[in-house]
Amino acid sequence: MRRLLRFILTRQVLLGAVKVSLVVGTLLNLINQWDYLVSAQGLMVGHALMNYMVPFCVSAYSGAKALESKNRPI
Repeated sequence: MRRLLRFILTRQVLLGAVKVSLVVGTLLNLINQWDYLVSAQGLMVGHALMNYMVPFCVSAYSGAKALESKNRPI
């Protein structure tokens, strides 16, 4: 578990996760909150944050697992 956390905290994995989160999170917010945005009711902040956090976590975990398997001795 600690090894996986070290891989998650690498610049390469964090930067990739932030990029994925920005793109996917924005699309999810547009899809999930379109009615609120169009009717000028504003964003539901909690939902908006989750729409960015979930793709970030998935991407960071996937990137760390890929690095872990790449660095695993055969």
